[in-house]
Amino acid sequence: MGRRATTRRIGIADVALKAGVSHATVSRVMNGNFTVDPTIAERVRAAATELNYQPNPVGRSLALGKTDTIGIVVPDLSNPTFQAILRGLSMAAAQDGYRVLIADSSEVSSEEAILAGEARRRCDGLVLCAPRMADAELEELAPSLQPMVLINRTTVDTHTPSLMVDYGQGIQELAEHLVGLGHTRLAFLAGPARSASNGLRLAGLAKFTAAHPGIELQMLDGGSTFEAGHQSVDAVLASGATGILAFNDLVAMGLLSGLHERGIRVPEDMSVTGFDDIPFARYTTPTLTTAAVPITELGQQAWHRMRDLIRNIPSDEAAGGPTVFEPKLEVRSSSGAAPGTA
Repeated sequence: MGRRATTRRIGIADVALKAGVSHATVSRVMNGNFTVDPTIAERVRAAATELNYQPNPVGRSLALGKTDTIGIVVPDLSNPTFQAILRGLSMAAAQDGYRVLIADSSEVSSEEAILAGEARRRCDGLVLCAPRMADAELEELAPSLQPMVLINRTTVDTHTPSLMVDYGQGIQELAEHLVGLGHTRLAFLAGPARSASNGLRLAGLAKFTAAHPGIELQMLDGGSTFEAGHQSVDAVLASGATGILAFNDLVAMGLLSGLHERGIRVPEDMSVTGFDDIPFARYTTPTLTTAAVPITELGQQAWHRMRDLIRNIPSDEAAGGPTVFEPKLEVRSSSGAAPGTA
C-alpha cells in the first residue's frame, strides 16, 4: 500500500526561516504593526505569499486582543421575537465584518448571569437581553460585561446604551382598543413573574385602571409560550372576561387554539389581543390584533450602539438615556364588539 500523503500547515516559523527574521517580527507584520522596518516587512510579506501562509484566526485574535465577534444572550431563541432581534443584529454586524455568538438561557434566570460572563470572555462586546435577571444582579455584573448594550433593561450607569420598548404604553393602547369596542370585563394573561417587560406591562395597566374605574381588569397567571396560552383556557373562561390581553403573540395564539377547541368563537364570544406582531400574527385564524414592535430594527440599532462602543465613538443616544421604541396598534380580526353590544 502506498504511503498516505499528508499536508503540513505552513506556520510562522516557516515564514520566519524564509525571510530570515524572528518569529516575533513575522507576528508583528501579520498583525499590521507599523513599527517594523518597511524593507523587512516587505520581505516577510513576500515570504508569506510564496509559502501561501494563512494566519491562524484564533492566534491572531489572541495577539490583537479582539475577536471580531460579539455575543448576545437571549432567554428563548425559539421565540420569534428574539429570532428577529438576532436577525437584525447579525445582519448589521456582518456588514462591518463581525460575527455573532448566541447564548440561550432557556428561560432559566440563574443561567443568564453565567452565560453573560462566558459570552463576554469570548467576544469583543455583549448585547444582553436578560429579562429575568434581578436588578441587583445586573448592577453587580454590569462593570465586568463592558462594552455592553442592554435590550429592555437599564442600569445606573447611564453610559451603557439601552434600547427599550414602551410595553406600558403598548398594553394601554390595546386595553383602550377593547374598551372602545364595548368590553367592560378584561383579563391580562401575565408573563413570567420575574420578567422585566412584564413589569412594564403591569405598570401600564395600573395607569389604565386608574383612568377607567368602571372597567374590571383581572390578572391571570400566564407565561410566555404557546403552551402557556393553551393551558390558560379554563382560567380565562372562569374569569368571565370578554376581552383578553395576552403577554405576547405566542400566548395569544395558544389561547386562540384552546378557545377554538372549546367552541368559543373569536371575536364573537371573546376578543383576544397579543403583543409584538411576530410574522405569524397576521396568519392566525382569526388574524391577531396586537401591538407591533420594530423588532428587527431594535437588533440593528443594538449593533450600531455596540460598534460605537468598540470604536470608542461617543454616542449622544447613550448619554441621553435609553432609546425608546413605541409599539403601534395593529387591529385585525381577533378583536370585535363585546357580546351584546353589536
